[in-house]
Amino acid sequence: MSEDCGDVRVRRRRGAALIGRGSPRVRLSPLVGHTRGTALHTTQDFIRDLLTKTHTWAVVGCSPDPRRASHRVARVLQHSGFRVIPVNPHVEQLLGERCYPRLTDIPAREGVEVVDIFRRADQAGVHVDEAIEIDACAIWMQLGVVDEAAAQRALAAGLLVVMDRCPAIELPRLAV
Repeated sequence: MSEDCGDVRVRRRRGAALIGRGSPRVRLSPLVGHTRGTALHTTQDFIRDLLTKTHTWAVVGCSPDPRRASHRVARVLQHSGFRVIPVNPHVEQLLGERCYPRLTDIPAREGVEVVDIFRRADQAGVHVDEAIEIDACAIWMQLGVVDEAAAQRALAAGLLVVMDRCPAIELPRLAV
């Protein structure tokens, strides 16, 4: 039932065990992340692998308003070749895709690999738990979204975690 996400190792700096998953769908090279302060920080290679070896992203909190960051980032992802599945309970269709009210409403056949969270930090945990439930490979919490407890739950469940970063910034920065 569970779909794994590559031969992945995630190492936390302060004495934590290695956590990983393995998958035919996504082949990620070994990745290393570590904690510093309250946020999870990741290496450039970690982020580059995530951006080059995944295809289907669910964007939680995707807005129909083109002036909102969530809408703009989803468009950047689409224009960069990613399949974007918007998640917003108030909209039926966005960016040419069916929009789902919750992550758990997305059919398993869609194969969500990365869940990009555009919600306040105090609401991120609910979406992380849903991402764990749908067997996503990774969680990406946007700039300003830091929930260490949710990140630790995701890591414990074998998901990769990027926190307080934006893929629309990382794509050109890493020349992906």
